[in-house]
Amino acid sequence: MIRHRPSAERGYADHGWLQSRHSFSFAGYYDPRHMGFSDLRVINEDLIAGGGGFPSHPHQDMEILTFVMSGALRHEDSMGHGSVIGPGEVQRMSAGRGVVHSEFNDSHDTPVHLLQIWVLPDRRGYPPAYEQRQAPIPGRLRRWQMLASGDTRDDSLHWHQDAKLLVTDLAAGDRQSYTFSGRRAGYLQVARGSLRINGVEFSAGDACLAEDETVLQLEATEDCETLLFDLRPA
Repeated sequence: MIRHRPSAERGYADHGWLQSRHSFSFAGYYDPRHMGFSDLRVINEDLIAGGGGFPSHPHQDMEILTFVMSGALRHEDSMGHGSVIGPGEVQRMSAGRGVVHSEFNDSHDTPVHLLQIWVLPDRRGYPPAYEQRQAPIPGRLRRWQMLASGDTRDDSLHWHQDAKLLVTDLAAGDRQSYTFSGRRAGYLQVARGSLRINGVEFSAGDACLAEDETVLQLEATEDCETLLFDLRPA
């Protein structure tokens, strides 16, 4: 069974410098029907204006992944890391026993557009950790590329959970499939463009929640980019 959640049904917050859409209950948005999906707890689509950002704030016991779609995000944390995350780059921070970090648009006039993702770890109390790397866009075209996993397969970022995050870019007319290994749950987030998933139409910002499905068949109706979470049963 697949369920279609349109982009417009997400929570929305406009803080002037920040426009954010929340796939699951977060901050001032609360919907008991959408508290998470399996171990996936947060998908926030953020558009941060030039010069805007989040001052230092703490996190604990959460796997946090940031995927920048355009612009550049400056990151600093209490582990001593300072970096800029650019388009197509992905950053993983395991908050573990506790970490403090800040995130700011690296430009004073160009917005930064990103997805921030939180996954629950398989246990509490891990040491904080940090990784960042480029996800080569040409290498993703017409195939799945692993961005994060619990076992670092395919040179992916490591997080502490039995969950895989993959991404694919498709040109209009391209087809792609994904086969689940055993009983799993799938959550697809359309980052850009539009496509059909098992014959159902999806557009940018929409989500597909898949349970008890063996294969997902994707057909791009325009150039698109899609993130797929392969998760424990929801």
